[in-house]
Amino acid sequence: MNDETTEVTHADLERQKLINSSRFHGVHWLILALSSILTVGAWYIASEQVNKRISERFERESLQVVELVKERMQLYEHALWGAVAYIDASDEEINNQQWQNYANSLRIDKTYPGINGLGIIYNITKEQRLSFIEKHKIDRPDFIVHPSHNTSELWPITFIEPLVSNKQAVGLDVAFEGNRYLGVKKARDSGTAQLTGPITLVQDAKKTPGFLFYAPFYKKGMSHSTVSERQAAIEGVAYAPFIMSKLISGTLAVERRHVSLKITDAGQSLYNDADNIQADRIDPTPLFTNVLDINFYGRQWHITVHSNLNFRAASGSNQPYFILAGGIVIDLLLLALFIVLSRSNKQALVYADAITRELKIKTTRLVKSNQDLEQFAYVASHDLKSPLNAIRKLVSWITEDCENILPDSSKEHLRLLNNRSKRMNKLLDDLLDYARIGRHEFKAKPLDLKTIATDIFNLLDHPDTFTISVDKQVLLLPRTPLEVVMRNLISNAIKHHDKPEGHIQIHYKTLDNMHQISIEDDGPGIPQELFDKAVEMFQTLRPRDKVEGSGMGLSLAKKTIEHYHGSLTIQSDGIRGTTIVLLWPITREK
Repeated sequence: MNDETTEVTHADLERQKLINSSRFHGVHWLILALSSILTVGAWYIASEQVNKRISERFERESLQVVELVKERMQLYEHALWGAVAYIDASDEEINNQQWQNYANSLRIDKTYPGINGLGIIYNITKEQRLSFIEKHKIDRPDFIVHPSHNTSELWPITFIEPLVSNKQAVGLDVAFEGNRYLGVKKARDSGTAQLTGPITLVQDAKKTPGFLFYAPFYKKGMSHSTVSERQAAIEGVAYAPFIMSKLISGTLAVERRHVSLKITDAGQSLYNDADNIQADRIDPTPLFTNVLDINFYGRQWHITVHSNLNFRAASGSNQPYFILAGGIVIDLLLLALFIVLSRSNKQALVYADAITRELKIKTTRLVKSNQDLEQFAYVASHDLKSPLNAIRKLVSWITEDCENILPDSSKEHLRLLNNRSKRMNKLLDDLLDYARIGRHEFKAKPLDLKTIATDIFNLLDHPDTFTISVDKQVLLLPRTPLEVVMRNLISNAIKHHDKPEGHIQIHYKTLDNMHQISIEDDGPGIPQELFDKAVEMFQTLRPRDKVEGSGMGLSLAKKTIEHYHGSLTIQSDGIRGTTIVLLWPITREK
């Protein structure tokens, strides 16, 4: 009996040991608690990083939208100064037909999307009103100046294209209304392009907010370096009317835009996406809002940018939830592991602790990897904020973010977009050069034709198989205009060549008291019926995507040499080879 009692006692002791080993101890709860804390911590860090990345993306996209609007307004400003340059270049006051021809050559609807028209406003006195009306009634019998007002001067809209959509504006005296009049006076006194405050255009049947954009021009030969001189010399302004909703729709893609806009000027609404796009695209509770005050040509626009539903859909990230779910799964696995291993021995418990530590290390590495990835994205996003052209920035971001998901066709579209943005920059540069012709006079100096042509050829991007030969001749000509003409003609001969090798010949002789310079290439010829088109602005004889250029090379060269009373002609059989013949008056040394 004693032996039986002893045996029972020993079994109880062993059983008690097993019971003790199967119980949860403090270390078990500590591990589970730490694992849960790590899970929650990893989820919190991941959520903060995702929110930070989304916030930075919104900030970037909101600034992109503003930059696009700025660039579009700069494009419209160039259009106005181009009109001013056209007026300045005209020997006499232009008529309605001439303005119509000029405006049609610009292809306003294609070149300047979002603009409502392009016109001219002349400044006249009340005493000149009747004679002014009679003069313009000659080709437009229904022309009148309206409405009447008490202002001492008149600013009637004289020309406007396209006429069909802007007919109601013809003859409107902008001095009748404060916003319109203030804007035109600011442009006159400053000599710079200026905007009006919000107005309703007479040609807008919907009566939506809009504004006018002015650029002044002055009487030829009169100084306008001071305010008083500008007031005395003012002749009129080139102007463009804008319907704000049309401008925004022509500038920003509504379908893919991730932000919505609200623009006010002096407390008056200029534009609100809520009034112009479908309501289901507006986020009633936007994730982010950015408020910007931008100075635009004498006006301050208050721009409020909200994230929209497109942004919310594109910004969704499941990473924090995956981390949380993964952590919960790990915690549950640990709990199950402890339940199983707790019924084992201490060795099993040590093994469980080792697994736990390994899991902790992997979790830490995962968190660190996510941190490194987010840090990289942060740095990259800030690097992308370098002051690049907004369009090129957009292309770069799309390419970087969507490299692995975009089809090849879309990548090609992005490449074309980048090339066309570069071409637009060159176009604007060439437009400015074109408009500035004649604003500066250059003195004639002795120049070596061969040296100038050879230096220009060596600086241009051309294949090594291209060669040039130039007659040696010293000319008395203004250096800068000659270089502009030669650079454009030599560049054209290289760009439009259809073979890997080519040769350019430049010959010189005198003809009827003129320098005759002939630039001859062996590239494809130009059919005679296309001679006139070749020297027109913005015209190319080959697709723009195959030949990088603005389409202004020949027109820029032609206007330059014509300013110096010379001429440019084209000679070609239309099959092989083209010769550009320059005639430049001979300048005698004084």
